[in-house]
Amino acid sequence: MNPGNEANRSPKAEVLLFVVRKLDRNTRELDGTANRAAQITAYAITKAQIAGRDASERVLRSQTMRQVRDEAGKVPGDLGEMGSRLRRVRETFVNEVKEGWKDGSRQIKK
Repeated sequence: MNPGNEANRSPKAEVLLFVVRKLDRNTRELDGTANRAAQITAYAITKAQIAGRDASERVLRSQTMRQVRDEAGKVPGDLGEMGSRLRRVRETFVNEVKEGWKDGSRQIKK
């Protein structure tokens, strides 16, 4: 039997050929889907790395970090002074977290 000659094919051969062609088409479609999934994954990983790098740089530039370093080198005169220093650091930290939250929300929307 010549597989190229459709007139000589048995019904079983026709069914088998149909199944093989369908499997081949589905395999190609899955390959394309897998490639697209790999592209999306690579994109997401790259975006996360960039966001992480940006966050690290912001921490290094952070006013809170500067305040903590400055305050760590000073000896408080009394508990009241220490409390007010901690309060200022807390306020700065809260403000920076709020700003970071807003920046993150804006980046997610992009």
